Amino acid sequence: MRGLLPLVASPPSLPSLPSPTSESAAQRFQALDLLATLVAVVAADGAVLYANAALEDALGLSRRSIVNGLLQDCFTDPGLLRKALLGVRSNEFAVLRYDARLKRLQHEPLPVHVLVAQTEAAGEVVVEMLPLEQQARQEREERLIDQAQTNKELIRNLAHEIKNPLGGIRGAAQLLQMEIDSRALNEYTQVIIDEVDRLQSLVDRLLLPHRRAHVVGDVNIHEVCERVRALIVAEFPVGLSVLRDYDTSIPEFRGDREQLIQALLNIAQNAAQALAPLIAVGDGRIIFKTRVNRQITFCKQRYRLALELLVIDNGPGVPDSIKDRIFFPLVSGRASGSGLGLTLAQTFVQRHHGLIECKSEPGQTEFKILLPLP
Repeated sequence: MRGLLPLVASPPSLPSLPSPTSESAAQRFQALDLLATLVAVVAADGAVLYANAALEDALGLSRRSIVNGLLQDCFTDPGLLRKALLGVRSNEFAVLRYDARLKRLQHEPLPVHVLVAQTEAAGEVVVEMLPLEQQARQEREERLIDQAQTNKELIRNLAHEIKNPLGGIRGAAQLLQMEIDSRALNEYTQVIIDEVDRLQSLVDRLLLPHRRAHVVGDVNIHEVCERVRALIVAEFPVGLSVLRDYDTSIPEFRGDREQLIQALLNIAQNAAQALAPLIAVGDGRIIFKTRVNRQITFCKQRYRLALELLVIDNGPGVPDSIKDRIFFPLVSGRASGSGLGLTLAQTFVQRHHGLIECKSEPGQTEFKILLPLP
């Protein structure tokens, strides 16, 4: 079967299906609605017996209109699924995998990785469709989470190793300063003291998110946005427009208001600083945009509702050389930047079980914060 990859084991992401009983398909397969992947249970000829909620959302069709239709008709190339079902029906393979394109109402076809597997029930086949974009996103999220954890351990260990000798160096410089009568030599000891103080301040900023207590209370995300907007407008009163695009139906949620303000402020300040040439000619623009996402998976969890907070600017974009490293500590696109703002923002958002993503190209940079909602 050209284009199909035979396997010998059932896909691990699928829950075990109940054996046939007198229950309706909706009752028997309702556990499939908990999956983020698109799943259909079909008869041997491809007639849909059940479609989960994720598949409904992807196709833009109700479950009622999908059930009893032929699943192969939902693909741009129906022949691949027909061949797969034929192979499973004849017990030629236990599981088949292949890539295909799923038709969507009023949208471009969705590239998916398809798994066709037998079930214990005679005449029933499970078809799982994993969007390739979603698969890539999950892998990217896992890398970000692992990266953040590694960064946290590295920062804490390195900061403590640096901090310990700094006090000794500063004390020795102060003693020398008291013993030396020469004003010219005292200038050198003062340089040592000033540089030690600068390093001490940097170390304190590195350790700040790990020291700050997580104070949880009711948070209105638009109060957070308005606080940050006021600070940015005060800092850049001329040449920068800070626009609002809010979904006012977003409910309050439990979180640390001050940490979220700091996270959003760090992102917005980065955007404003990148807009310096456009601000100089009066054309800088930042947009705060809030939306609700439903049935979304991030950080390896499926959430019924999630807040999507976007910070969009019309600047030159993140340099290609640091796109994959912008959340690393001490990585900055500006010569005068500390490279800590986005690292701290990521830490504070992750404390809320959330995620920060970035998409950037010349003319538009978009930072997206995702947070679970109750």
